[in-house]
Amino acid sequence: MNVDLGDLNAFLTVARAGGFREGARLSGGSASALSDAIRRLETRLGVRLFNRTTRSVALTAAGNGLLARLEPALGEVANALDVVNGYRDRPAGTLRLNIPVSAARLALPEIIPAFLAKYPEILLEIITEESFVDLMAEGCDAGIRYDERLEQDMIAIPIGPRKQRFAAAASPDYLARNGTPQHPQDLLDHSCIRGRFASGAMFPWEFEKADQTLEVAVTGPFIMRPGGGTDLAVEVAKGGIGIIYLFEDWLTPFFKEGSLLPILEEWWPSFPGPKLYYPGRRLVPSPLRAFIDFIRAWPLHT
Repeated sequence: MNVDLGDLNAFLTVARAGGFREGARLSGGSASALSDAIRRLETRLGVRLFNRTTRSVALTAAGNGLLARLEPALGEVANALDVVNGYRDRPAGTLRLNIPVSAARLALPEIIPAFLAKYPEILLEIITEESFVDLMAEGCDAGIRYDERLEQDMIAIPIGPRKQRFAAAASPDYLARNGTPQHPQDLLDHSCIRGRFASGAMFPWEFEKADQTLEVAVTGPFIMRPGGGTDLAVEVAKGGIGIIYLFEDWLTPFFKEGSLLPILEEWWPSFPGPKLYYPGRRLVPSPLRAFIDFIRAWPLHT
């Protein structure tokens, strides 16, 4: 049976993504091209692989059977092709990383240019995503997350700063008008700029000092979602609307320029920095192996 490998990859993309539009977004192609590939594949196989409606795309029984056998088979094909990379002078291929916006801003700006300069034949694709995702379903090789977001079957290595802190800050104008909090509980009387996780839960404001830890249920007129909303939240804080609670490294440039002032600094909680994680039960592609080795050799930052 003469079946095109590209059509099989298109099937895998649509099946993992749960639809043509999402599959096109993840693969960087077009929904119409994926649809044409699936139509060719179904014609050659003589069976319907997806049930399509105007609102959904779902695998048929035949499609589920093909997916179960095809994923490991194409994985072995990819691994076989990657063996050839071992005979090259330098690793080559595509490396896809799934990372939160905070890591893109705080952990990678120095690392990525140096890595790409060392490995010019590697194509690096970054997907920013705040919620923890299935790397395989998203077509990613590895991700970056914090300890509490790592699955148990993943291998993880530190990347970027080994220790970080959350910081509270406000503009000089806000503090002049409302006073400076001296204790975390004082925040209950202040306007605060809050954050909400992708899950819908509010981001907690936690503080620690010596053996004391506490969480304050703050209120305020502005709520940000992860991603681009963080930059806007900083601008809102700089505009004197309220107190912000964010990564210290994110706020440091504004401390230096004086547009924001640190508050409650002795109460700022510290936590382990981010980690690069990847599945431990598959052969590591050469671009990812090169990145892992590069990260292991990168100077430690406490």
